[in-house]
Amino acid sequence: MADAVSPQTAPADAAHGSQGHGAGGGDAHGHGHNPFLAHHFETMSQQFDSGKLGMWLFLGTEILLFGGLFCAYAIWRGNHPEIFHAGHQHLNKTLGAINTVVLLLSSFTMAWAVRCAQTSNRNGLILGLTLTLLGGFGFMGIKYFEYSEKIAHGYRPGKYYAPKHDAAHAATPAAAAGHAAAPAADAHAPAPAAAASDGHASGAQTAAAGSEHAATPPPAATPPAVAGGADAPKILPAAVAPGGLAAQPAGAGHGGEDTPNVHLYFSIYFCLTGLHGIHVLAGMTVIAWLLMRSVRGDFSSAYFDPVDLGGLYWHLVDLIWIYLFPLLYLID
Repeated sequence: MADAVSPQTAPADAAHGSQGHGAGGGDAHGHGHNPFLAHHFETMSQQFDSGKLGMWLFLGTEILLFGGLFCAYAIWRGNHPEIFHAGHQHLNKTLGAINTVVLLLSSFTMAWAVRCAQTSNRNGLILGLTLTLLGGFGFMGIKYFEYSEKIAHGYRPGKYYAPKHDAAHAATPAAAAGHAAAPAADAHAPAPAAAASDGHASGAQTAAAGSEHAATPPPAATPPAVAGGADAPKILPAAVAPGGLAAQPAGAGHGGEDTPNVHLYFSIYFCLTGLHGIHVLAGMTVIAWLLMRSVRGDFSSAYFDPVDLGGLYWHLVDLIWIYLFPLLYLID
């Protein structure tokens, strides 16, 4: 894209030279007449190349940031594939696919907007930026519904992970029956109230009963059962979980709740998609600013640097999602 824009600076530089301001053109301060040429640059071409280099350096830091997160994802997935298998079942693949299409279309409209800026097509530039901005709103809107569903069902990160299925299980008839059976177990114990109500029992009978219980020898203590029986010494000790995995009781549900530590998956999910969402919001802010300047008529074939640089950023945001979607939604 840098090669495509190089010719746009030639007319400006030529104009500057024809006015006797040297190679960069300009007034008594050495500046060009182009009002968009910053004072610390000699030519529009130099300004454009510097801006492009700075944007690529910035995008490199963004790639390093998400690259580190992708490495963390790969390590966690390699060590605990069951967590990711259980967690990804709760994601809505249809909404994720729609968001992918929305971002791809927005990337296309952004590229079209850059081309319109290069050819001084003001209406096309405004339309392209508007459609791109709408694509960003559509993506964030779908993401809002996804987040709302996850939070409502208790699929939250870290210690806030509390699937609603666990609460429902506590109220099942089986659980209620278990609680109701507890008093029945005490039915074999002597009932003081019943004994008190039996007013016809004589004191001699009571004494005889007491002496009978006193004469009965206590049952012999049963030695505790040893797991494994005679082979117990041959059984290896249980494996110790790696550090960082706090013990979490497994739920009794289906759809992945039986797998412990699923909250780690949603921690990674909200971290990656949340950070990406912040970048989408930043890109929407830039596009809205570009749209405002386009309506004002700031961009033309002689100056479209911000549109080009904003387009680069938006393409990177789309590219990151292209990796996030299969990693979080599709890979089983």
